[in-house]
Amino acid sequence: MSAMQDLAPAIKRLANSYQQTTSISLKFIDIYLVFIMGSGILQFVYMLAAGTFPYNAFLAGFISSVGSFVLAGEFISVFVLYLSPKFAYSDIADYGQVV
Repeated sequence: MSAMQDLAPAIKRLANSYQQTTSISLKFIDIYLVFIMGSGILQFVYMLAAGTFPYNAFLAGFISSVGSFVLAGEFISVFVLYLSPKFAYSDIADYGQVV
């Protein structure tokens, strides 16, 4: 069997496991992460297509996307690691104040 034939069942198993075992709150955070990643990619592609005239505006938007992605990713790691939403929310609030 080729590698592609082995890959399809693994992806199906991963998708089924994600749908069955992941809580709805983590799915919402995953959707947010995908949105932020898409926003950063879109900003980068637009900068390549349109040019770098307002370069400071590009940097502000792109760095904001990266920062939001990192904080949300850290939120997921704390949420999954401690399994306590209260601790995760307070931890993110502390990091948000530092940044």
